[in-house]
Amino acid sequence: MKQLWYGGTIYTMVSENETVEAVLVESGSIIATGALKELSAFADELIDLAGATMYPGFVDSHLHLIFYGEKLVRLDLSRAESAEHMLELIKEAAQTLPEDAWLFGEGWNEQSFAHKEIPTKQQLDQIRDAPIVLTRICHHVMLVNSSALEESGIKELSSNPSGGKLGRDGNGHLNGLLYDNATLLVMKAIPRVGEAYIEELAERVELAVQHMLSLGLTGAHTEDMHYFGSYNNPFAAFIRTVGAKQHFRLNLLRHHAVFADMMEAGLTYAEPFVEPGAMKIFADGTLGARTAALSQPYADYPHSKGHLLHTTDELTALVQLARTYGEAVAVHMIGDAATEQIIGIIEKHPPPVGKKDRLIHASVLRVDLIERMKRLSIIVDIQPSFVSSDFPWVVERLGESRLQTAYAWKKLHDAGIVCALGTDAPIEEISPLASIYAAVERKKLGEQHPGYVPKEKLTRYEAIRMYTYGSAQAIGKEHERGLIRPGYVADFSIFDRDLFTGTSEQMLEAKAVKTVVAGKIVYERK
Repeated sequence: MKQLWYGGTIYTMVSENETVEAVLVESGSIIATGALKELSAFADELIDLAGATMYPGFVDSHLHLIFYGEKLVRLDLSRAESAEHMLELIKEAAQTLPEDAWLFGEGWNEQSFAHKEIPTKQQLDQIRDAPIVLTRICHHVMLVNSSALEESGIKELSSNPSGGKLGRDGNGHLNGLLYDNATLLVMKAIPRVGEAYIEELAERVELAVQHMLSLGLTGAHTEDMHYFGSYNNPFAAFIRTVGAKQHFRLNLLRHHAVFADMMEAGLTYAEPFVEPGAMKIFADGTLGARTAALSQPYADYPHSKGHLLHTTDELTALVQLARTYGEAVAVHMIGDAATEQIIGIIEKHPPPVGKKDRLIHASVLRVDLIERMKRLSIIVDIQPSFVSSDFPWVVERLGESRLQTAYAWKKLHDAGIVCALGTDAPIEEISPLASIYAAVERKKLGEQHPGYVPKEKLTRYEAIRMYTYGSAQAIGKEHERGLIRPGYVADFSIFDRDLFTGTSEQMLEAKAVKTVVAGKIVYERK
């Protein structure tokens, strides 16, 4: 059965402004592109785009899919405007839960509060006796009550875990804040076993995937394997949903703590819909929590440079572990000190031939680091929405001088460094259009200024190509994904308007009308 797609604007993304009149598809792959009149004779089925605009499939290059699915059903604290408002939302949610149930909240951000105050552990204790776990927007900080600390085995005399910190008040007492690896102590205490739990995860996966399909996303690179009990739990959830339905494409980054076990287990993936990906490592924390590792102190807290999560020897051993299995690494690194640390290791231990290491975020760089990055077999995962989320408060955190090489997407692109574009959802909004807007405007919608560090703006073509071809390059699939050309998969994102015309604000009004994976319409707007 040969399908012929026609009747709209079809961007190949091979080069800027390149379009074709029609696309012929068979068995999930593109077999020809060209003129409608020439290709219609070969078609068994004609699919009229009815004036819509078609692109290669948009793929989010970095997110946490199950966490995103949980965000869709958990208490949303991103709308909290103050510590008091946050407490009100928690009280409302507590009234709907059984007395012994854990209460989870997502997305609080004290930087958006007028007084930058965070609720206290004591205030949470007054709301309920059962555990309360509230994850900050960056997912590198938690706020919990006394019950959650007790369930996690955290006591007043407990020491900071490696790569993490237990928050304390001015008197040295636990204040309920947990940073980086300290959050894992809570996550390990949450009941995460049994068939019912796997089914719950599968429901979260399906919920997240259906929402992403409605936004025009055909796939994602996701990191979930270390946070939901045994890695078999999320893995089974992915196989039961995406693997069974084959309605999305997932590349699974594998956390270093479970990487060797997954490799030795000889798992059967559901390729090309559920695929094994690189080994994931966290090198530092976040700017919001002041745990990103900087080479110079924070401008608004000169007593700290943040911290590295691993010594250089420890990080080297992790990279070598990946190499032992012939695999690349994908490293979260936000501060320039973390970037310098991992670059030095990759220079000595390059990835296997044909693979690229992935540097995720790279928010704060230096000119010398960009020069070194140009010589490496790497790809940089960028999240343009960080700009609209982090400014203007990040100016105080970094100081003006460091802004010239912070969130420097244009510098990376112009240096010839391959970039893929993602959201880090649920950290940021999962909408690809919101990310593209942030990349080209570098400000929040409605703000009246030329953008934060406007010389780092990307063009719409550059940003969209990072969503399509760039995401394929990130996993070594650029020979078969990310473009509309013969021999490539028939993954299409189809919108009701041309994303290259009109203002950026008008682009945001676009709606996905069809999402196509392997030639199959998996989402259609009613």
